[in-house]
Amino acid sequence: MKTKILTELKNSKDYVSGQQLCEKFGVSRTAVWKAVEQLRESGYGIESVRRKGYLLVSRPEQISVEEIQSGLNTRWLPGKICYFDTIDSTNRYADQLGREGKVEKDGILVVADHQTMGKGRRGRTWVSPAGKNIFMSLLLKPGISVENVSGITLVMALSISRAMQMLYGLPVQIKWPNDIVCRGKKLCGILTEMRVEENEISHVVIGVGINVNIEEFPEELKDTATSLYLELQQQQSRSRLICEIMKQFEQDVERFYRTENLSELQEEYQTYLVNQNQEICVIEPDKSYRGIGRGINEKGELLVELPDGTMKKIYAGEVSVRGVYGYV
Repeated sequence: MKTKILTELKNSKDYVSGQQLCEKFGVSRTAVWKAVEQLRESGYGIESVRRKGYLLVSRPEQISVEEIQSGLNTRWLPGKICYFDTIDSTNRYADQLGREGKVEKDGILVVADHQTMGKGRRGRTWVSPAGKNIFMSLLLKPGISVENVSGITLVMALSISRAMQMLYGLPVQIKWPNDIVCRGKKLCGILTEMRVEENEISHVVIGVGINVNIEEFPEELKDTATSLYLELQQQQSRSRLICEIMKQFEQDVERFYRTENLSELQEEYQTYLVNQNQEICVIEPDKSYRGIGRGINEKGELLVELPDGTMKKIYAGEVSVRGVYGYV
C-alpha cells in the first residue's frame, strides 16, 4: 500500500484526496492515513490539508523498496526487490538466492545502501562508503545457452551508458568489457557471475557499482575514478538512476534473449566504446601486445587489429586503453 500511495503522490503535481486514494485502492481512510504516516517516518515530506488531501513536497535521498518500485517504468523487470542498509556483498547474496532456487521468473534486484565486501573484477575490492553509491545485483535465469551468456555484461554496460546520457547528458563511454568511464576516469564497474549445472545455466548475477555522490576519492584513486557528483557538481538521486537503468536494461536484454547475441545492439554499443579505433594494450596471463581496437563482433568479443594487419578476437583478458587509467 505504501508503494501504491507513494506512486500516486509522485505522479501528481497537486493534492490527492484521501477519498480518491480509498476508492482507487479499495481501502479505508485509516489504511491510507497509516500508509502516509509510514512514508513520513521514512523521510518523505507529505503535507495534508483538510478537504484537499495529501501533497508530496520532499523526498529523502535514500534508497528503499518503495522509492524504487514507485519510480519503475518497466513491464516485468524486476519481479522482486531486496533492500539492505548494510550487506557484505549484493552479488554474494543474489548468488545465494540462486543457489537456494529462489530465482524469480522476472528477476530479483538486490540493492544496498552500504557494502562492506564489494567485489570487483579479478577479486579486486570495490570502495563502498555508506549513503553515496549504487550497489546492486540483478539475479536472472536467462533461457539461453551457456556459450552466449557472457554478452549479458555488455548489454548491461550499454543500458547504463544510455541511462546516464539520457538523465544527465554526460559523455560516458564503455571500456570493454565492463567499465563505464567519463572523461577518462572510471564511473561504474560491472561484475557478472553465473552458475552452471549439467551444461545449463542455473542463474546469472550481474553486479553493478556506480560512484554517485562521492565528493572526494582517496589519493590513490583520484587520477582514475570519478563520480556523478564530481562531473555534475550536484547530488543525484540514486533511486532515479536505478529505475532508469532497469527500464533501459529490460528493453535491451529482451533483444539479447531473442537473438542470443549482440547483433541488434552491436551498432549502438560501438558508439559508446572508448576502445573504438584507439591504440590498446592487451594484457594476458603470459604476454601483452598492442593493437588498434576495431569494435566488437556479435558475440561481444573485442576485435583488435595487430601491427601486421591481422585481426584478433579477444574473449578474455584485461584490456588497457590509451588515455584511460594512466595508460599513455
